[in-house]
Amino acid sequence: MKGVLFTALVVVCVGFAIGQDPAQKIFATEKAFEKMVSEKGINAGFVEFMAPDGVIFTPDAVNGREAWKNRPASPALLTWNPIWIEVSSNGALAYSIGNGLYRANGRDDANPSYSHYLSIWSRQPNGEYRAVMDTGIVHDKPASLPTEWKSPVATGNTKLQNSAADHSLYFYLSVEKDGAVKAYKTYLADDAFLMRNGSLPFVGKKAAVEFLESTKPMIKFAKRKTFIEAGDIAWVQNLYAMTDKSGAEIERGNFIQVWKLRDGKWLIAADVLAPIFVKGK
Repeated sequence: MKGVLFTALVVVCVGFAIGQDPAQKIFATEKAFEKMVSEKGINAGFVEFMAPDGVIFTPDAVNGREAWKNRPASPALLTWNPIWIEVSSNGALAYSIGNGLYRANGRDDANPSYSHYLSIWSRQPNGEYRAVMDTGIVHDKPASLPTEWKSPVATGNTKLQNSAADHSLYFYLSVEKDGAVKAYKTYLADDAFLMRNGSLPFVGKKAAVEFLESTKPMIKFAKRKTFIEAGDIAWVQNLYAMTDKSGAEIERGNFIQVWKLRDGKWLIAADVLAPIFVKGK
C-alpha cells in the first residue's frame, strides 16, 4: 500500500463521470487521499479511500478497510506522487503508479523509506473512485522524485470476443511451457511497469525484459482466482512461487497484474510481486 506499508470473472460497466476527465479525477482523488493522510493520519486516509472490498497485503491479502480500522494509530507520515494514470475506456476501472515517501516517526524523520506503489481504482455507485487494491515495493533512494504524471495514448484498441481472463491463460500456459522470460517478452506492453522489491520499477518492455533475462526467474503462477475487467483494462491477483534450479522454493507471495487491450491483444501493463516468504529473510 503506497509501497511501504503493507472463481470468477467480474465485469464492471459504469459510465464516464460527467464534466471531468477520468484520469484527472483519479489524480484529484489521489491528492485528496494524501491530504487526509496528512491531516487525519494514515489509518483514517486508507479507511476512507479504500473500497469496501479493497485489498492490501500485510503480507497476506486482507480487507484494506478492516485492516486499517484495527491498526493502532501511528505518527508516521506518508506522502506520494502519481506518475502514471490509465483509465478504462468506459471509465469504470483505473490504475495509478507513483513514488512514495514514508517517515515512520513523523514529519521530522530524517531517515525516510522510498517506494513505488500500484493502486487500482473502481468507480463507485456515487461516481467517486475508491481503491480496490493497493500494493507496492520498497527500494533505495532514487535519483529524483518526479511530481508530474501522464497517461498513455490509446493505440487502436479493438473489441475482442475473448475476455482478458480468457486471453491471459495463454500467458500462464507459456510461463509453464516456455519459461517466464519468453512469456513476458510476448505479453508485456511496450509501456509496462515491472515492480520488484529492492529495485526501482523497470519501466518499459525493454528494461523489464533485460531485468528478467538477467535474473531468469523460475516462477509458478497459481490458477486464476479473481479477474476483474472493465472495457479495455482488467486486473488479477493470486499466489505465485519461485524456485531455484533444484526446485526448492525460494520465494512465494501474491502477484498483481494489470492487463490492457492494445491493437486487439491483451497485454500486461503492470506486474508486481508482493512476497510473503523470501528464503533467508
